[in-house]
Amino acid sequence: MISQQLSQRWPAALPYWQLARLDRPIGSLLLLWPTWWALWLAAGGWPGLHLFAVFTLGVILMRAAGCAINDFADRGIDGHVKRTASRPLATGRITPASAVRLFIGLSLLAFLLVLTTNKLTILLSLPAVALAFCYPFAKRHTHLPQVVLGAAFSMGIPMAFAAVRGTVPPEAWLIYTANLLWTVAYDTFYAMVDRDDDLKIGVKSTAVLFGDLDRAMTGSLQALVLFALLLAGQRFELGGIFYAGLLVAAALFAYQQWLVRHRERESCFRAFLNNNWVGAVVFAGIFFSFLLD
Repeated sequence: MISQQLSQRWPAALPYWQLARLDRPIGSLLLLWPTWWALWLAAGGWPGLHLFAVFTLGVILMRAAGCAINDFADRGIDGHVKRTASRPLATGRITPASAVRLFIGLSLLAFLLVLTTNKLTILLSLPAVALAFCYPFAKRHTHLPQVVLGAAFSMGIPMAFAAVRGTVPPEAWLIYTANLLWTVAYDTFYAMVDRDDDLKIGVKSTAVLFGDLDRAMTGSLQALVLFALLLAGQRFELGGIFYAGLLVAAALFAYQQWLVRHRERESCFRAFLNNNWVGAVVFAGIFFSFLLD
């Protein structure tokens, strides 16, 4: 709907909207859920309007910035991949310099939000930006770019604890690890969509690395995610509703494995999208554990 309005009223803005992937909110949601997990766990419930707004807006801005620099890095690749051939940089609707300027501008806006928190949170935001910048280039040098993405996607977790508590306790890194493993799993599904194209053009990914073991590896990662979250539930003394949420998450993981059983592009993409519900049910378990405590 918004994309249609932009194309009618401000057609010049539409390619930038698409470059920032604001027309595809799944990436923002996959970043928001673990950030909200951390905020609620750190605060023992509602973290307050200020921090909720800072981290929610900050995540949306940094995800958009990450998409801009990703497309800059992939500008010579996207045209050869079926899923990405219509992106603004691949089609020439936006220049590479404009993508870099958008990355810088969005990153600065996110940093201004972080400046309203405390010193430790500000310091943690620096490696967060560095990881967001480095991820798109990792696929040229390693078959594990999904690990770099997981590290970047998880930085909101220690930042949330730092903002709420002024410190990052050990259990925060348990949540960080769970989210990193989860990101590698679902982004492997995403990479499975492009695997045939990536093999032709030499792009590296965990989907290429795992090969025929892709289902076994993603299933193992999902099991580790559930184990880490189970430990986190014990550390934070969460109630039975949290563990019920983990059972639903386990069922969703099983459904995703069923979807990718034939490794078809569309089904792998559906499995990737389904992870939004995993993030949601885990958050619901945390939210209601504190609400009903």
